This record gives sequence, C-alpha cells and structure tokens, in this order.
Amino acid sequence: MMAELEHINVTVADPQKMAAMLNTLFGWKIRWEGEAMAGEGYTVHVGTERTYLALYTGSTNSPTPLEGRSYNRLSGLNHIGVVVDDLDAVETRVKDLGYTPTSHADYEPGRRFYFTDENNIEIEVICYA
Repeated sequence: MMAELEHINVTVADPQKMAAMLNTLFGWKIRWEGEAMAGEGYTVHVGTERTYLALYTGSTNSPTPLEGRSYNRLSGLNHIGVVVDDLDAVETRVKDLGYTPTSHADYEPGRRFYFTDENNIEIEVICYA
C-alpha cells in the first residue's frame, strides 16, 4: 500500500496574501479558492498538481461558530517544510519579501533555514542538492 500527503489545512489571517507569498517564493499556483465549510470561512488551495496547502480563514458571520476548534486559531502546527532546488535563491526571495531567515544549518544530507510569516507560521526551507 502506498500513501502520500495530499494537503495540510492551516488557519491564517489572509489566505490570498499568504498564497501570493508562497507563489512568489516557491513558484506554486492557486489550485482552487472559495467559500469553505458550509459558508463558515474562505479557503485558498496553493501548491503543485500533487500537493497543496489549504489556507483557511473563518467567517465572523458564521451561523455555527467553530469555537474550541483549531479552525479558530492561527498557527495550529509546528512548521511547514518545503524542499527546493536552490536554497540561496529562495532565501533571497524570502528577504526580498521582508522576512528574516533564521536557524541556518548544514547537515547530512542537506542545508536548511527557517522563517516565520505574519501568521506566526514557521516555514522550513530545505535543499538536498
């Protein structure tokens, strides 16, 4: 049996803004966007043909609030890891967008750094080349 990760759903303040940032950094595309969860929010799916991030924001006018559920919290995860071919080029784009790369490390079998976006989501960028 083969299984692979298709998507991760994370709550953010502005799904369209975060999708634009991810598109710029990683060359991803918006796969879908629209009303989500029976009118209780808005979601943008951004990524590749095979995998994506579902960037969700709740509605303040929701008829059934999602109180107590992770959909109401920003950054309900530890970090998102993205593998790239050219770590230095992506780091330049990260800086150009005003983010601060941190925790650089060279390790077997690759190199990495992290940055945190305005939703307090930490993104790890890894290169194995």
